[in-house]
Amino acid sequence: MSFSDVTTAAAPAARTPRRAYLVWGVGLLAYAVAIFHRGSLGVAGVQAQERFGAGASAISLFLVLQLAVYAGLQVPVGVALDRFGSRAMIVAGALTMSAGQAVLALATDVPTAVAARVLVGAGDAMTFISVLRVVQLWFTGRTVPVVTQLTGILGQIGQIVAAYPLVALLRDTSWPATFLGASAVGVLAAVLVLVALSDAPPGAPVSSPAGMDQVRANLVATWREPGTRIGMYTHLVTQFSGTVFALLWGFPFLTVGEGLSPGTAATLLTLLVLIGMGFGPFLGRLVGRWPMRRSVLVFGILGATATTWTVVLLWPGRAPLWLLVVLVLVLGTNGPGSMIGFDYARTENPAERAGSASGVVNVGGFVASLLTILAIGAVLDLLTPAGTTDYSRDAFRAAFSVQYVFWAVGLVGVLRHRKALRARLARDGVVIAPLHVAVGARLRGRSAYEPPVEG
Repeated sequence: MSFSDVTTAAAPAARTPRRAYLVWGVGLLAYAVAIFHRGSLGVAGVQAQERFGAGASAISLFLVLQLAVYAGLQVPVGVALDRFGSRAMIVAGALTMSAGQAVLALATDVPTAVAARVLVGAGDAMTFISVLRVVQLWFTGRTVPVVTQLTGILGQIGQIVAAYPLVALLRDTSWPATFLGASAVGVLAAVLVLVALSDAPPGAPVSSPAGMDQVRANLVATWREPGTRIGMYTHLVTQFSGTVFALLWGFPFLTVGEGLSPGTAATLLTLLVLIGMGFGPFLGRLVGRWPMRRSVLVFGILGATATTWTVVLLWPGRAPLWLLVVLVLVLGTNGPGSMIGFDYARTENPAERAGSASGVVNVGGFVASLLTILAIGAVLDLLTPAGTTDYSRDAFRAAFSVQYVFWAVGLVGVLRHRKALRARLARDGVVIAPLHVAVGARLRGRSAYEPPVEG
């Protein structure tokens, strides 16, 4: 079996190109709304501390529980997705997030606010991998990695909405009005999906719902597949740094730690999203053209991220603006890099396991993100006088150093499971040439994955 055999086997036969982009656009909008809900607390972190009388650790707990619910539901949601389809799961997710935002709007104490963010995390968990399943069923071939990247990146428009209009609403209106408005946006998204999104193209084969025995067997097979596990560690090692920065601690780091104005900090967070939008399609084309070199791309993104953070954290005094811009540019590659993990899941698992495989992959980055968020909050509280949010740059420096632990864990996981995947591919007859040989073959117009012809 060759790589192309795996890809072709997973692709649906029937296509309706024009409608495919329309259906994908509806799913993309729902995902952008989910990102908006997910990131809404990040730009309201200081106001949340004032409203609920909570310290950094407590505010971290809001987001940690939200992400814990998100990560913990990925596999159950993946199983439900394979059974009920994308449309039902996206609608359920949008309504659940809307309920969470409505509860947050009316909350006046920490327990109620935590419950609200748990609802947001549960609804968020149902959205992204459901939209990815739409992509896998409506598109085919090398288009899939590109559209997958576009899904992940264009969905970040929701973060821009959180960074600008949400900040403006909080400033000009009130906390209840802002988050009730956010709730209404989620309801509108659910209605649109219900009306306009279809699970699969007309005439596509529909699998019968699997029984519990088959569900368990599929989960075991999904986990045993080394392609699933390298996908999970790829998602972990590339995603968490950018996610932590965008969702919660980037804005306080830039404003309190580095002394930037809120407007400049919001601009940098927007730049992070825009860079991802530009880099994602380019990376998707590379993944589609060089599928056996995906890990090389992962190592490059990891190396650039860790190196840039090292320079920022070791800079004497506050970092200059140009260096913070470089940091944001590099962090903008993290989201697209994490999407490579889903490509591993897609190409190394059959279509009937697409939901559960994507769910397993999605666990990696979000577990690392929530643990990092919690650790950063704990370090900041430890190094800052109680009852104040006046964090020093040294406190931020120590707090963000916890990232190195998760980079190390992710790197070891990718290396270990890359070896296992390549061994399995070799048993299946796929020959992976050394990188310089593969590049030479491409330049001569030949496949990079076939042994050279002798003679």
